[in-house]
Amino acid sequence: MTRFADNLVVITGVGREEQVGDAVAHAFAAEGASLALLDLNADALNARAGALRTAGARVSAYPCDLTDVNQITTVAEQVRAEFGRVDAFVHVAGGFALSGPIGDSDPAVFAKQIAINLTTAYVASRAFVPLLKDNTGSAVYFASATVLPGNATSGLAGYLAAKSGVVGLMRAIADESRPRGVRANAVAPISIRTGDNLKAMGDNAKYVGRHAVADVVLYLASPAARAITGQVIALA
Repeated sequence: MTRFADNLVVITGVGREEQVGDAVAHAFAAEGASLALLDLNADALNARAGALRTAGARVSAYPCDLTDVNQITTVAEQVRAEFGRVDAFVHVAGGFALSGPIGDSDPAVFAKQIAINLTTAYVASRAFVPLLKDNTGSAVYFASATVLPGNATSGLAGYLAAKSGVVGLMRAIADESRPRGVRANAVAPISIRTGDNLKAMGDNAKYVGRHAVADVVLYLASPAARAITGQVIALA
């Protein structure tokens, strides 16, 4: 099955092996996509790109600071020159940290959560959403189960504010892009079963598998989801 043959997929935050970005990249590659991968960590990014090339994928790697407008604008111009267009944009980049009770919280932790989760989403979207192909282009964002009603939020003000902002950004992009036939959606997983999360929380925490998350991302980016836009998909 090659749902994404001849497609170019931009993925931010590919990260290290056993992380969700790596699973998403391998899933797209397995279905024929060419990949443009962006990450701050050049060593990790090049290692993931090398593994994908060994598996037969066409991959271009772009180490960059996803909060830097000038760097991302330059990368987007390089992607346009190499590939001509973008069929799907998947923003995985982000990170988690407890900020603690609001009165005792560290402003630096709050600011970093906004920067790595929300600012990166805005800056990358500003560069790549305009490149999405009319009528079939799709953007997929990573929110969190914490933004959904009824879930625990105590001590998570920074992370919650950032991921709530990602949802708002996604909805604005979905509304703006609808006339072009370009869609935007978000997944909101509980803790994802990754190497880092297993080390931090142990094997008995409640997880969703990273490959299960990748399956949903691919569905949202595919023509099968052509009627879905502006939605947050809970994953548990």
